[in-house]
Amino acid sequence: MHRLQKAVVLCWLAVTIQAVAGQEPLWELGLGVAGLSMPDYRGSDERGGYVFPFPYVVYRGTFLQIDREKVRGLFYTGERSEWDISLGATVPVRSEDNSARKGMSDLDPTVEIGPQWSYKLIRNGKEMTLRLPVRRVFAVDFHNFRDVGTVVTPTLAVDWQDEPWRGWKPSVSTGPVFGDRDYVRYFYGVAADEATPTRAAWKAQGGYGGWQLTATLTKRFHDFWIGGFLRGDYLEESVFEDSPLVRREFSWMGGFGVAWVFAQSDEDAP
Repeated sequence: MHRLQKAVVLCWLAVTIQAVAGQEPLWELGLGVAGLSMPDYRGSDERGGYVFPFPYVVYRGTFLQIDREKVRGLFYTGERSEWDISLGATVPVRSEDNSARKGMSDLDPTVEIGPQWSYKLIRNGKEMTLRLPVRRVFAVDFHNFRDVGTVVTPTLAVDWQDEPWRGWKPSVSTGPVFGDRDYVRYFYGVAADEATPTRAAWKAQGGYGGWQLTATLTKRFHDFWIGGFLRGDYLEESVFEDSPLVRREFSWMGGFGVAWVFAQSDEDAP
């Protein structure tokens, strides 16, 4: 599998792995197929579509939980708040295949990791959660592993149960993106030796990086699971809005998946 597709799988898993509340098995395993359409990077006017297999994984341990939102190691859990680990990822970009970046270095896939504080409030069947993650970002090309900055993505999420029909689980989350200068430079900076008559040099600065809105919908049918998501990125007024690598102020990505759950533990989750 091409390394782009491998990274896409990681991003897909971060959005679509399923969580189920209540008395459930400690773990579940399955296999599915997913489709995904996404821009090369936030602000790009070029995009790709992918179809690939993915593993369905659920783990409901006391100190490690894998669910629809994230893979988390719980440091602290209170009545309404918790501290855990937040993860993220981006896909690689071959600059020769992207007209805005042609002649520049490729963008390696990135892995994001850092602490996250969450505060949860449940009212009228809706679960509202404020999440404040701070993640360090590392570019990985399978030979080198280098620090490329910090990203902060405060998010307010609203989750429903049994809407619009019984068994369905919709969720909507939204919030701004902030990145430091190194993070912005990695994706949008243009060095003097990379400038061309149609691509001016551009020096990065840290700050506001746009706004995201994500909607997901999932359902479990006995041994089968289906899910999908749609995310919009609005980059107007961002600190990199005037970078020559930003071709669109609004971009979107979306995907769907179907999985067969073929194994589960006899032990119940704690």
